[in-house]
Amino acid sequence: MQLDGSHTPCKRGGAAVGYQGRKASKTSNTLYLCDNQGQMLCCASPQEGQHNDLFELQTLFDEICNFLTKAGIDVKGLFLNADAGFDSKEFRKACEQKEVIANIPHNPRNKKEIESRAYQYFDEELYKQRYVIERANAWQDQFKALIIRYETRVDTWVNLLILSFMVIFIRRIIKKNKS
Repeated sequence: MQLDGSHTPCKRGGAAVGYQGRKASKTSNTLYLCDNQGQMLCCASPQEGQHNDLFELQTLFDEICNFLTKAGIDVKGLFLNADAGFDSKEFRKACEQKEVIANIPHNPRNKKEIESRAYQYFDEELYKQRYVIERANAWQDQFKALIIRYETRVDTWVNLLILSFMVIFIRRIIKKNKS
């Protein structure tokens, strides 16, 4: 599994919107989870854009795991690749509680946790597969309605995201059947 967050500019405001200085606009931050083939599996509830990826991460990770469990996907024993922005004691502990093996590179900004790093798992070869979430996000960017968020309601926005997941999946099935 691959985990990543993405900020989407929001033009009309609404729920879960906040100013993000790096983007110089109001944004929503959404966490996405995809499989190793780049198929999006689910997304967490969008958060206000001024927050980083670690904001309410335990709650959002629980939400993602519950969604997968309801879909019949057991998370126990799965490897989870995430970038260094997700390197925190709390997130690693949440993964451990769900029996998910977190493969997260060490964030050089976490200087307080240097001693505990020797005991944290990280596999560079496995981490190289993380490009699939970036590619999946790029596939999602082909939907012009998703590049900039005009919806003011969070449920409408999430439904559009899930619809894009389904369209990408259907296109993949059609492509495989043609070959």
